[in-house]
Amino acid sequence: MRARDLGLACGDLPPGPRNAISDVAGVTVGHCTLSDGDIQTGVTAIIPHQGNIFADRPVAAADVLNGFGKSVGLMQIEELGQIETPILLTNTFGVGTCANALIRRAISENRHIGRRTSTVNPVVGECNDGVLNDIQAMAVTEAHAIAALNAASPDFASGAVGAGRGMSCFGFKGGIGTSSRMVTLDGTQHCIGGLVLANFGRAGDLRLPDGRIVCPAAPPDAECGSVIVVLATDVPLDHRQLRRVIRRAG
Repeated sequence: MRARDLGLACGDLPPGPRNAISDVAGVTVGHCTLSDGDIQTGVTAIIPHQGNIFADRPVAAADVLNGFGKSVGLMQIEELGQIETPILLTNTFGVGTCANALIRRAISENRHIGRRTSTVNPVVGECNDGVLNDIQAMAVTEAHAIAALNAASPDFASGAVGAGRGMSCFGFKGGIGTSSRMVTLDGTQHCIGGLVLANFGRAGDLRLPDGRIVCPAAPPDAECGSVIVVLATDVPLDHRQLRRVIRRAG
């Protein structure tokens, strides 16, 4: 069940057909979920188009809301304004493993990488799911990352799946969320879609539109957390304009 199913709508713009980031043509999402006792984690893959991403690099931008993250690949995005691989999301200790998987995948599709051309810049985002997952087990493997990539589809699950499996939000279960909006510019209809890995918010701080505070009796916990927001659009924006958009996602 999603917010719109409960009558909660954000803003006035209409959603796309799926109300998902995959309403942007070519974008697909896949998950690999690990759920076995203390292991509650996974990998989520966002693929920006269905071609060779290293050879046909989408324009991109990045913005850091809080510099405490351990994401990989953002510095080169800011320098060159492009991405060279799909985007993987996982737990904090799975970043290196997922980066290796992206590098191997890119090399398998482009045998000249690192030999006759430049190396490749893997893009991996992370949140700490250690509240619900035994993060020290370092359970995510390259095979899990590849499985998420191979599972990518325009129709995908949200909630406690993939990278969202072990996440928490406002004292409740967090995870993967997605949405899209349609906008008309100069007579042409465009789409902007978002995907969120939600792992933030203190129990008792969530306020509903009618003013009710959810879970007010919950014991306070540390003011900490994290969130990854991925946006996609078919609006023809350059790197600078995309950065203006992503800055407002925070």
